[in-house]
Amino acid sequence: MSAREAFAKHLEHPSRRGHTPENGFTGAAGGASCGDLLRISVRIDPRSPEGVIADAGFDASGCGATLAAGSAAVALVTGAPLLAAARVGPAQISSELGGLIPSKRHAAELAADALHRALGAAARARAALAADGRRVLVAMSGGVDSAVAALLLARDREEVVAVTLELWGDAENDGERSCCSAHAVRAARALAHRLGMPHLSIDLREEFRAVVVEPWLQEHVRGLTPYPCLRCNRGVRIHALLALRERLGAAALATGHYARVRRFGGDALLALPADTVKDQTYALAGLAPEAIAQMRFPLGGLTKARVRELAAAAGLEVARKPDSQDLCFLAGTDRTRFLARHAGLTPTPGPIVERGGRCLGEHPGQHRFTVGQRHGLGLGGGPPRFVLATDARTNTVVVGPREQLLTRTLELEDVRLHRDRALVDSVRIRSRGVRAACSVAEVGGGTEAAADRDTLRLTVELDEPIERTAPGQVACLYREDTLVGYGTIAPNSPLPVGT
Repeated sequence: MSAREAFAKHLEHPSRRGHTPENGFTGAAGGASCGDLLRISVRIDPRSPEGVIADAGFDASGCGATLAAGSAAVALVTGAPLLAAARVGPAQISSELGGLIPSKRHAAELAADALHRALGAAARARAALAADGRRVLVAMSGGVDSAVAALLLARDREEVVAVTLELWGDAENDGERSCCSAHAVRAARALAHRLGMPHLSIDLREEFRAVVVEPWLQEHVRGLTPYPCLRCNRGVRIHALLALRERLGAAALATGHYARVRRFGGDALLALPADTVKDQTYALAGLAPEAIAQMRFPLGGLTKARVRELAAAAGLEVARKPDSQDLCFLAGTDRTRFLARHAGLTPTPGPIVERGGRCLGEHPGQHRFTVGQRHGLGLGGGPPRFVLATDARTNTVVVGPREQLLTRTLELEDVRLHRDRALVDSVRIRSRGVRAACSVAEVGGGTEAAADRDTLRLTVELDEPIERTAPGQVACLYREDTLVGYGTIAPNSPLPVGT
């Protein structure tokens, strides 16, 4: 069949156009920006140990190439096992159409986007693949770390299934700098297919907004500076990935985080990686031992430089790709603008005062400042001043010299301890900060028995003073190189006293 005939076949006699499978799941792509809209629906047979695509259909509006691409995608996956369908991408759709010219390639991309959203939704809800001890689910962001994690597992002869989570979409975002945008999903899918791996994408945008972004906005309104990555990993990303791992019959979930797993008293806990500069145990601190026991971290024994070398040796284009930023939903914008658009926190002038109460100037809104911040105060001249505290109720920013930032006591709330508090010997209060020697001096808000595992509040005494961080930030608690608990800096902590 010639290329013209192949294209005409799907254009003139589209496969299952207008058909929506009963109990099916739908993925959509396109819209007003391109003028083309494509919806693909699939139904997985939950009784099939391979998750066969028992039925599929599509609908499309726009150009003829979009209609033909939807038909081609449906024809390729109907009757195929789930993981075989997950290997279908723009190249296969284009080939089914006899090869698309560059100006029509967009149609194959749209079809792949819609197909993989449908496959991901169906897999998440209905798949029940037979367990396979060599199958590993890999969280792939489209960056170098997750790519090398997948590559190393494949070299160990594991059956690697890649999955990417779509968490956020905003017209102001820079998709290339975000690890969770539609652009990142497409890049990760292309990379997985280049490595010969099936790829699924999971749309968690509603969950991410509800569990991560909305609380982040609300806490800023209250005058806190939260750390959303912990809440994301604990309540959205890893939770969804581990559930999908079970659905796909995979033995483990692997990620490109720099961390290790260590057995401690029968529990699986996080431990520092070989590259402590890239250590990501802080971001993963919210994971329970039961979750960690199901995970692998292939990069735990490698340095970042070595990871890039491995990617380059494998010919991966991501070898030199810059790291994505931590707060993925801020990629391409900034915190002030984001808070104005999504929380209504617009400029509201208020006083900048010293701890004694003397007014030094005016700020445009306390939500623009966080404890420890030096730049942007606009005071000019004089000795350096740092933000010591902010007060949302009075819209006040309190400043002072660096020594007034120092403290030897941290008040933590919402604490979770995996081991007895007496074992804690260091604490870290910033994702890139150093661990500071400490001991847990006091526990409150629960019984003595409960305090060993899960308590509301505790006091940490530091061996040496450190610079405070903002209320709402995370404090990670360690025993040597093992993370044994975490909490958040309490909002009613007293202002620091200079030493």
